[in-house]
Amino acid sequence: MVRRRRWLQGTAGAVAGLGTAAPAVHARTELRGDVAAAHALNRLGYGPRPGQLADVAADPRGWIEQQLQPSQLPLPTSLAARLRDAEIAAQDPVASMRELALRIQQNQAAASAAAATPPQPGPDNPVAAYVRQHQLPAAESRLLRALESPRQLEEAMVDFWFNHFNVFQGKNLMRVLVGHYEHFAIRPYAMGRFRDLLVATAHHPAMLYYLDNWQSVGPRPGGGPRGLNENYARELMELHTLGVDGGYTQQDVTELARMLTGWTIIPLRLAGPRLDAPESSPGTPGGPPHAMPGYWFNERVHDRGEKHWLGQTVRGQGQAEGEQALERLARHPATARHVSRRLVQYFVADEPDAALVDRLARVFLAEDGRIVPVLRALFDSEAFWAPQHRGAKFKTPYHYSLSALRACGASLPGRPALLGLAGSLAAQGMPLYGCATPDGWRNTESAWLNPDAMSKRIQFAAQLAGRVGRGADADTLLAQLGPLVTPATRTLAAESSADRTLASALVLAGPGMMRR
Repeated sequence: MVRRRRWLQGTAGAVAGLGTAAPAVHARTELRGDVAAAHALNRLGYGPRPGQLADVAADPRGWIEQQLQPSQLPLPTSLAARLRDAEIAAQDPVASMRELALRIQQNQAAASAAAATPPQPGPDNPVAAYVRQHQLPAAESRLLRALESPRQLEEAMVDFWFNHFNVFQGKNLMRVLVGHYEHFAIRPYAMGRFRDLLVATAHHPAMLYYLDNWQSVGPRPGGGPRGLNENYARELMELHTLGVDGGYTQQDVTELARMLTGWTIIPLRLAGPRLDAPESSPGTPGGPPHAMPGYWFNERVHDRGEKHWLGQTVRGQGQAEGEQALERLARHPATARHVSRRLVQYFVADEPDAALVDRLARVFLAEDGRIVPVLRALFDSEAFWAPQHRGAKFKTPYHYSLSALRACGASLPGRPALLGLAGSLAAQGMPLYGCATPDGWRNTESAWLNPDAMSKRIQFAAQLAGRVGRGADADTLLAQLGPLVTPATRTLAAESSADRTLASALVLAGPGMMRR
């Protein structure tokens, strides 16, 4: 009882400062090495691992430049050996969808046949087992990279772009697509050109299925049960490119949807081939963005009529209409502003500085959407390093959990530990690949700072401290985290030093660890 009371008193004190913009230690006007290093490690990635703060403090800007060239940073042999990339690459999106649909049908038939008899114990149902074959490799590779890869900025950009082009794994057959989508439509282009990201996501079966474009068809002789679906066209302009205030109209949404009719998936029929479909999945993993496996342009259902989109007349040209639309959207000034604003919000402040957004938008346009020059301009800006912005961003559950693990020097030694982390993210309200809406997870304080969320984080900190407390006690954490720990938390940890687990938990649950 005494121990629990001390824990509750300590965490209450540690959390009390969370409503402020930043811990007091971050209010210094000078840019010391350890403060700059802590800021860079927390913003460009998921916080320091043991010893890293001191290493980066010698040259924070040099470390940032290394992060901007991730191909020059080799992955540790131990990490590369654990990644499940080969399993993801071996997946055929359409074949996976067909198999899952078949198993769902078989499972439903078996359930109907057994309805008159009590359920008997047995192995996992075939649907869940098949889904795990696809979900686990993706989750393992993502979490292992975020935790252990030296390419921290690349991992942050994978997180950023997946949210920007969000798909939801919980939608029916999406459960077997999301890992392939991240691995082939997001990751290869995360530090490349925005146009390539846009094209890759537009051609991937996951996006076409999630936002229903695979069912969108133009006028058909005699009519039919399906018709035009505007979901993808709307989100393509509102979320992916121009932004909600990008100057388009509802008519533009409709016209773009017409231009994208026929952008679909190789048919999912379980029995027999379609005569108008290719026999196998086109595209090669790792190939150009428009060659995504499973994508198919069905000329027969395309709307061949003339369109009037964003002030221009678009004559019927089949698939080329959609390709030209993507090119135009990728290079539009409104897209440059929208993407730049989201980058500033992600890396600098919840309320983006207008002048910085404008500067990045100009770089975006001048560099034809190349992401690295835009990021370099962002990290060179005064706003990025401003004292009022250091520690001002509230971590998402994903960022917090990874940063706590990294601070402890923790690893995920096997699948149970990885599944435990995935389960903890779900408990904190941010399941991996689990945002149901197209706008993705928010990264603002208002989205995540609330009593229930804080309770879940404190539980995570307590459990983590209990597992690694002997190897990463409070004194070690305090030394390794430096300016990321507030004076109040240091005092509480010192007062609780007799209980090493409690002291470590106080550091991990303190306001400095909740912010980046």
